[in-house]
Amino acid sequence: MGFPQHRPRRTRQSDVWRRMVRETRLSPDALIYPLFVVPGRGVRHAVQSMPGISQLSVDEVVKEAKAAAAAGVPAVLLFAAPSEKDSKASSALDPKGLAAQAIAAIKDACPQLLVWADVCLCGSTDHGHCGHVTPKGAIENDSSIQTLAQVALNYARAGADAVAPSDMMDGRIAAMRQLLDREGHVTTPIVSYAAKYASSFYGPFREAAESAPAFGDRRSYQMDPANSREALREVLLDVEEGADLVMVKPAGPYLDIIRKVRDAVNVPVVAYQVSGEFSLIKAAAQRGWIDERPAVLETLTSIRRAGAYIIFTYHAKEVAEWLLG
Repeated sequence: MGFPQHRPRRTRQSDVWRRMVRETRLSPDALIYPLFVVPGRGVRHAVQSMPGISQLSVDEVVKEAKAAAAAGVPAVLLFAAPSEKDSKASSALDPKGLAAQAIAAIKDACPQLLVWADVCLCGSTDHGHCGHVTPKGAIENDSSIQTLAQVALNYARAGADAVAPSDMMDGRIAAMRQLLDREGHVTTPIVSYAAKYASSFYGPFREAAESAPAFGDRRSYQMDPANSREALREVLLDVEEGADLVMVKPAGPYLDIIRKVRDAVNVPVVAYQVSGEFSLIKAAAQRGWIDERPAVLETLTSIRRAGAYIIFTYHAKEVAEWLLG
C-alpha cells in the first residue's frame, strides 16, 4: 500500500493550526445565565443538587447579575420562587411581586445587562403546574394563556428586555404578542420555549425554582422525548404567532432537534443546557471522573455546532471568565 494522498492531520499539528481552522467558536456573547430569586434580604441559599448555584434574595441577585456582567455575560434569565402561592399565580401578576421587583432592581443596577424573564405559572401556583387546573385535575389551556399573557405584560412593564414563556400552552405566543403590542410593548421580544420536552433532566431545577408539580406530571403539555417532527410543528406555529426567538430544551440530549430547528426557521435558535446536564458534569468532576473545564467547553461547543445561536447555561459566568481571562 502506498502513502495516503489525503492528510487531514496536517492542519491539526499545533494549537495555532487548530485555532485557525476551527469551524465553531464559543463566545460569551452566546451565553445567558439563569438566576433564581427568593424572598428576603441577604439570602444566598445553596442549591444542593446544583453545586455553585444559589437561590438569591433581590439584593443578592443584583450582586450576582453585576458579577455576571463584569465577567462578560450579556444577559440573565430570571426565575422567581415566591413564598406565597395560590391557584391564580397572584405573585406573578403582581406589579410589586418578587419577579417584578428583581427585574426592576437588576435593570436599575445594570442597565447594560439584558434581563430575560421566564413566563410561567408553575413557580407561583400552589399546585405547581404551568397552567390553570380544572376541578378534575386537567390543565386548562385557554384560560391559562390569558393569564400568561398578563404575566408577560407585568414583566415587560417592570423592565424586562425579553419575555420567555416556558409553559407549552397552545396559542400563548399569539396571546402575548397581541397584549404586549396593544399595551405599548411592541419592541419587547418573545423568546419561546417552543420545543420543550418532558425531560428527566429537570430535577435539580425544580429544587432551585421550587416548582415541582403537587400532583401528576407535565406530559400533557410538554413534548414526548420520542418525537422530532412534532418539535418542528411546535416551532413553526410559534414563529407564525410572533415568536422572535425559539428554544429547544433540554440541549445536550436533543442536538438533532436543534439542528432540525435551525434548518427550518429564519429566527435565532436558543438552546437550554438544563440543570440535570449541569449537575451531571459537576458531580463527575467533583469525583475526579472527568476534567470539568474541557468537558463544559466541549458540551457548549457541541450545542453551538448543532445550530444554537444562544445558550442558557448555569456555567455561563465561569465560561465567560475562561474565554476572556
